Amino acid sequence: MNLEKMIEVGQLFEVYKNLLTDKQKEIVSLYYEEDYSLGEISENLNVSRQGVYDTLKRAEKVMKDYEQKLHLLSELQKKDETVKKMIEKIVDFKQDLLHNIDCVDLIPKLDEIEDLCRGMIE
Repeated sequence: MNLEKMIEVGQLFEVYKNLLTDKQKEIVSLYYEEDYSLGEISENLNVSRQGVYDTLKRAEKVMKDYEQKLHLLSELQKKDETVKKMIEKIVDFKQDLLHNIDCVDLIPKLDEIEDLCRGMIE
């Protein structure tokens, strides 16, 4: 299986799993999180292999449709990137403090962190 697809579906599942049916949740979890094969899921749930495959494809489509409409995953990823940038800025700031840089020179760095924080809450 394609690693990129596994990551994509895994992320979608984390965000949208509560919008799936119980059967879809169980099958997606077994396939993508527990690494069960279609055959193993089929045996364990007493469903045809084709039924498992169809349920997986339907659940993937449903989650992608939700993402296209709601953009929850993409917004979460943007916030994660902003937090990473904030952490980098704070680390730089701490390094400057350790090297006794004039505090006036630190104001633009604090402004950048403040702007990132304001961007997250807008």
